[in-house]
Amino acid sequence: MKVPGLKLICLAFLFIHTRILVCYGAPDDAVDDYTDETPAKPPPPEMDNCNGVFLSYAFTSRTKALPLLKNVSAQPWTFNSMATVVNSGTEEVKGWKMYIGFQHKEILVSATNAVLVDGDVDFPAAVGNGTTLAGYPKADLKTSIDTAGDFNQIAVQVELKGSMFGLGEKATPMPKTISLRNDGWRCPTPTKYKTYMHACCKRDPKFKVNSNKKSKFAARQNGDLTFTYDVVKSYEGSYEAQVTMDNSSPIGRLDRWNLTWEWMRGEFIYSMKGAYTPRFDTSDCVYGLAGRYLTGFDFTNVMNCEKKPTITDLPLTKANDTQIGKIPYCCKNASLLPPQMDPSRARAIFQLRVYKLPPDTPPTILYPPQRWNITGVINARYQCGPPIRVDPSEFPNPKGFDAKVYAIASWQVVCNMTRAEKRKTRCCVSFSAYYSDGAIPCSTCACGCDNIDTDKCNPDKPAMHIPPDALLLPSENRTAKTKAFAKLKKKGIPRKLPCPDNCGVSINWHINTDHKAGWSARMTLFNWQEAPFVDWFVAVEMKKAYPDYDNVFSFNGTKKLKGIKNTIFFQSLKDLNYLVEMKNGSKPSDPKVPGKQQSVISFIKKKTPNIKIRKGDGFPSKVYFNGEECALPRSFPSSGHRSPLSIASFILISITTTFLLITNRFI
Repeated sequence: MKVPGLKLICLAFLFIHTRILVCYGAPDDAVDDYTDETPAKPPPPEMDNCNGVFLSYAFTSRTKALPLLKNVSAQPWTFNSMATVVNSGTEEVKGWKMYIGFQHKEILVSATNAVLVDGDVDFPAAVGNGTTLAGYPKADLKTSIDTAGDFNQIAVQVELKGSMFGLGEKATPMPKTISLRNDGWRCPTPTKYKTYMHACCKRDPKFKVNSNKKSKFAARQNGDLTFTYDVVKSYEGSYEAQVTMDNSSPIGRLDRWNLTWEWMRGEFIYSMKGAYTPRFDTSDCVYGLAGRYLTGFDFTNVMNCEKKPTITDLPLTKANDTQIGKIPYCCKNASLLPPQMDPSRARAIFQLRVYKLPPDTPPTILYPPQRWNITGVINARYQCGPPIRVDPSEFPNPKGFDAKVYAIASWQVVCNMTRAEKRKTRCCVSFSAYYSDGAIPCSTCACGCDNIDTDKCNPDKPAMHIPPDALLLPSENRTAKTKAFAKLKKKGIPRKLPCPDNCGVSINWHINTDHKAGWSARMTLFNWQEAPFVDWFVAVEMKKAYPDYDNVFSFNGTKKLKGIKNTIFFQSLKDLNYLVEMKNGSKPSDPKVPGKQQSVISFIKKKTPNIKIRKGDGFPSKVYFNGEECALPRSFPSSGHRSPLSIASFILISITTTFLLITNRFI
């Protein structure tokens, strides 16, 4: 398809025996087809004037794809485009990352010289909300000064192919924006043409660069979770590496973690210590490139040959196993805690032997795996960047000498916590108060409704208020109480009730008292799953009440969280570190009983004398359970008549919870 408006010209420039294509937009009267006779033109003047990193995106073509539809919004198109990153400044760019703000339901099928870094995403990837690309295999862009203008070293071009939807034939599907996603760089709004856009990104003068000028590699960065990939021994055709995982976030955590990455050059894991792959499979080696190149190789003892292996921690029972364990910081049942809970459990280490394929067999040719991703059960979500080459890690001398041992090569992967998408969280919060006889339950489909029959409930209807004692019941057993409460309050009852929250963990925040000198809340944790939570924690953000937090009576609590504002951290007492699983009722006909823990939390009004508890100031603005940000209700309990029923209900909650909490300790 011919692109309307601006036409694209790709000019070849010769720099010190090196040829590179630089693509940019040209007027409509430009030559249609590029040939050897096309007169050479200089690069866009904007690149000449850019003392920084020059980014450009050029749309080249698109074609209708099958099926051919009359509905314009549903018609698929294939498209081709080119993204270019040029280091036109005086500072080497380590580990470049470029954001492209796609906006037309694009599905990216391939990208040359780059990989996607938006989590565990593989081609074809839905990138309609934008995506970030990182350089691979060339991650760093040197300067023209250091390379005598060698464009192969200072620039990279990424050819993009994919599909898109929802545009007429005359429309030009350009992204919203482009920008450099490296720390310490600022990009202006790009200059846009019909089929081309560009931007010149420059160093942020306010950004403090933490770098060692004597080092040829990038400085190590801080993040919520970091990995270090150290090659400690290298041989012909294989190497040994150590992976170190550090949790630095005071509210970050992983339980039963699973780590994945992607081998880009045919590598495979021969053996591991301190961790393992749940799938022992050699078929990809036997029938793949490894079997073709490594003739006569015995794959019997190979651990895993998958391109994207899944790796997890060893159980505690293997900590002293000399064959697969005996690694510092290993074997903790795949649990990674915040450093303030236990510094020794905020780190994990494992080792692996990796085999390589030609032409990468020389000991000096080393590539780390790409596209790292880690997940837990009900924990924080992480987005990981690409591996960045850093100075070799230091290790103590294993023979006891007063000397340091260095890794052959080291890379760092930085991961940061992200918010879950709407209806994709795994915990939720309900609100109640002494001054209201109804509780606001967790939001409808707070944790998604993909696994339930929405023909029997309404996934779009707001949750109905319920009597407080209904919070003790599983969602499927609340119907009768919900309807009875609505009749009592003379509220309409829809034909299809709102769908439940479907969360494995819920937390009730109840305003307990409010007086002139202070106030109190009661927090109750409910475990609706069939597995317990060990060493759990809850972090509560209180934007207005935080300064006057006073005490917690059945949990441990602290306000001292590094880098986290207005947040109180609660964790279990030493002998109550289990939030037990949901269990059957006393009789087969009784509803199931969730595991519970509860405590009263007191606040004073010394620094916040004008706090308005009944207006919502006493409710949290964010709640995290084991690092997972929980869904909050959209409203607060309203002041109104307190019936004797509501008071009795809360007494019932308190007595029932306390009794079950005590008995659960001895089950």
